[in-house]
Amino acid sequence: MKIKRQKHAKKSIIYYKYNFNFRQPFQILIDGTFCQAALKNKIQIKEQLPKYLMGEVQLCTTSCALKELETLPKELYGAKLILQRFQVRKCKHTKDPVPASQCLLSMLEETNPHHYFIATQDYELTTALKKIPGVPLLYIIQNTMVLDKPSASTLKHVEAVQLGEIVSSPQQKSIQSLKEKEGFGKDGEEKRGKKRKRKSSNPNPLSCLKKKKKPIQQQQPKKTEGEKKKRNRHKRRKAAGGQTAAVSLNPTTA
Repeated sequence: MKIKRQKHAKKSIIYYKYNFNFRQPFQILIDGTFCQAALKNKIQIKEQLPKYLMGEVQLCTTSCALKELETLPKELYGAKLILQRFQVRKCKHTKDPVPASQCLLSMLEETNPHHYFIATQDYELTTALKKIPGVPLLYIIQNTMVLDKPSASTLKHVEAVQLGEIVSSPQQKSIQSLKEKEGFGKDGEEKRGKKRKRKSSNPNPLSCLKKKKKPIQQQQPKKTEGEKKKRNRHKRRKAAGGQTAAVSLNPTTA
């Protein structure tokens, strides 16, 4: 019977890991009713829960659950001592405490974003928790701890995600992160007016070198057309004079 329960628990844990991104260490919110049942049935919560869930766990509670045990009869004093050993998570009711069932429901919100397991014996609380998708429930029956099967709302939610009717919370986070990288806000509008600040970096050492001065070449003034013509005439005259001199030096014979 114990092996069968372990197989059912393993199957449910894999289901929550795959569909709701549950990871170790598992966070387990515990109330006074669960501690009282464990004390009555001689169950060591710290030792048996990690073995049953096959992984690391973080046992925690809320200040409202502790204060509720203080107002109850002294018969629950042992349950209070057990509950005090666990981590106390902050809730919204630090100034005005509320019943433990109401406090635990508020910790889960609508989608259980922090991936809490709930350990309780409160029947009204479990019926309310089964309406929230993705909430694993733990309770004690006949000296044994039991992880309940996924509720009907959980199964419907997973089916709707697979059909594409609902976007799961991990997918929403990934989509939002992609939007922020591309410069879009939560409503899909492009962010304007916000420019990214450039990181200060050291200057390029090559840009710090002094530029070499190029030697200044004196450009000769361009000659006008009149000067070009005069120069050409002067060359022609010189060439004509050279030809006459050559003729005089070499007279023709008669």
